[in-house]
Amino acid sequence: MVRGSMEASGRLMGAASENTSADTNPAGQVAVPLLDLQLHHAPLRDEIIAALAAVYDSGQFVLGPDCQRLEEQMAAYCQTRHAIGCASGSDALLLALMAYDVGRDEEVIMPSYTFFATASAAWRLGAKPVFVDILPDTYNIDPSLIEAAITPRTKAILPVHLYGQSARMDSILQVATAHGVPVIEDAAQAVGAELAGKRAGSMGQIGCFSFYPTKNLGACGDAGMLTTNCDELADSLRQLRMHGEQTRYHHDRVGINSRLDSLQAATLNAKMPHLDRWTSMREANAWRYTQLFDSCGLADTIGLPSVAADRRHVWNQYVIRVPGESRDALREFLASHQIGTQVYYPVPLHLQKCFAPLGYSPGDLPVSEQAARETVALPIYPELTAEQQRTAVARVAEFFGHPGPAVPKSPPRPKFLDAIHVRGAGQRK
Repeated sequence: MVRGSMEASGRLMGAASENTSADTNPAGQVAVPLLDLQLHHAPLRDEIIAALAAVYDSGQFVLGPDCQRLEEQMAAYCQTRHAIGCASGSDALLLALMAYDVGRDEEVIMPSYTFFATASAAWRLGAKPVFVDILPDTYNIDPSLIEAAITPRTKAILPVHLYGQSARMDSILQVATAHGVPVIEDAAQAVGAELAGKRAGSMGQIGCFSFYPTKNLGACGDAGMLTTNCDELADSLRQLRMHGEQTRYHHDRVGINSRLDSLQAATLNAKMPHLDRWTSMREANAWRYTQLFDSCGLADTIGLPSVAADRRHVWNQYVIRVPGESRDALREFLASHQIGTQVYYPVPLHLQKCFAPLGYSPGDLPVSEQAARETVALPIYPELTAEQQRTAVARVAEFFGHPGPAVPKSPPRPKFLDAIHVRGAGQRK
């Protein structure tokens, strides 16, 4: 049995600090949960409760001053003119398509390897999701396949910045502009992600964000946001989230009820100043994972995540590949040692039963289908300790019959401080 121990490391704005605590079971085994929201929220508990109490006392529970403040902060953070709050990330996608009057028998091009909401937004409007395969390294939509999917019925292109890394938006926009098709970014997992210095949500016509509690910037319930640089689109989105209402009780179009909750906005306002620090901690954890796996000689046994050139990866997930038929057995082995994992996503959307009328079959999108069979996410939350990471990697090494990991060097400075970008997993330019 491989057992490793090393000092745990917490990171504060680029300066390393030591933290030797880690949860253990009665037998002394270090537990590594997939996510620990209680630990994440504990330092901000009093601040968040005070913010919630202020909303409660104000009585302004929907689209109040806290919502406006969050919209202003998100617009500035995402490098856009406007940010429009809504009830969820799923609603953000729906509202974005509604703003372009996407309707029955029209088409929206998107990846199949993503969360269900990306496709359900189009389906609910009577439109047809047109699924395109992904790149095997970043899991994002393959831009070279988009043009062939465009038809006279194409109403929008909907790339997803999966796991916290931006899709190749420059190439996508080039194709979209040539055909006069708008691009709506699904940035639900990618707040703060960048391509060549441009933030997710600022490159297409509309960006869609989720503040589900497990996201890098998570609320205490559902909440979402749309971003745009277009004044006309911003006005349209504000109407659509309020039943299509422009002035009270006057409706020029039919919208939905998707107003941002002030209690959720207050929570997010309290967390927003910490977002870049948490991102740097996720980056440090991703770097450490890669170093630990390399030290075990596992880099050729499993597939490690890669970071494409000119990207700022915000690491919503750290996803490895387990070729062959070993993934589920590995998950069971890790679970037996109290190490959390998750599979995002076990069934690509083109093979979901509800989309059977679209006529897709196994083998149509081979890269997406292979990713669904092989990928598994390891814990990557900011407060994850170095000891927990070493334990997780040691168990993976044990499963594959490899030696345990060596102690890695200290992680480099976070990207948001020194603007140095990762070219490959764990390597810098």
